[in-house]
Amino acid sequence: MRNRKHIGVNLLFTVPLLFIFTTVVIIPFISGIYYSFFKWDGIPADPKVFVGLGNFAKTVSDTRFLTSAWHTVEFTIMAVILVNLFGLIFALIVTTKFPTVKATRTMLFMPNLIGGLILGYIWKFIFTDGFQILSDMTGLHHVFFDWLLKPQFGLYAMVIVFAWQMAGYTMIIYLAGIQALPNEILEASKVDGANSWQRLTKIICPLLMPSFTICLFLTLANAFNIYDINLSLTNGGPVNGTELFSMNIYNEIFGNSNYGYGQAKAVIFFIIVAVITLTQVSITKKREVEM
Repeated sequence: MRNRKHIGVNLLFTVPLLFIFTTVVIIPFISGIYYSFFKWDGIPADPKVFVGLGNFAKTVSDTRFLTSAWHTVEFTIMAVILVNLFGLIFALIVTTKFPTVKATRTMLFMPNLIGGLILGYIWKFIFTDGFQILSDMTGLHHVFFDWLLKPQFGLYAMVIVFAWQMAGYTMIIYLAGIQALPNEILEASKVDGANSWQRLTKIICPLLMPSFTICLFLTLANAFNIYDINLSLTNGGPVNGTELFSMNIYNEIFGNSNYGYGQAKAVIFFIIVAVITLTQVSITKKREVEM
């Protein structure tokens, strides 16, 4: 009787979630793979022409797609380093005992509560009009110019906005990891004469490896999938110089009406992100230390 009751409770909680996950994720994903083998414009009344792996082969010679892939890799490397570096620094700062620590923690986390679209439009004003004002005031024209007019600086601008948004979030994860560290080990290291740098590199960072696993996974996945900041800050310009993976796929499907080809790009994108994130999790999990 009790077992039946447990089974009923489990079904009550899992079946609705399983239904939603299947409807929202599994079915669209399988549909996307199916459409990637066809040449189709996405209009139901128009015929679908089976092309096999033709859409996938076409991506090899698609210069715009390859360029956006390279920009995404550049963006992701810089973003992952910057977000995790500042997230860890912020976490170390807010674990100290200065008087305004709670207010500082709140302010550092607050950008994460603002949507990427809004953040992008705010920073667009800073990188254009704000920098123009600073240029006039300081005379540093080679530093304060319109970054969004140059592709490479546009990419840097997106990295800064992404780091601004995500660093506070990773700070919370690193903060939870630091607060869970056993005080006895840290106190023993002080008694043994270890300085702050030695405690950070030899004790805190190795013990924080579970937090690194989570933060690296989140920042990698979010950086690869970024679209909102790309849209609001640069819209892929100038001349597609800052167009990232997600925007390229969106433009292919909804801008050029190449539904099948766009789906093939999305499948390739999924495989790349899955391989990289799973490899990262596998590597960092092996380095985790049990306390």
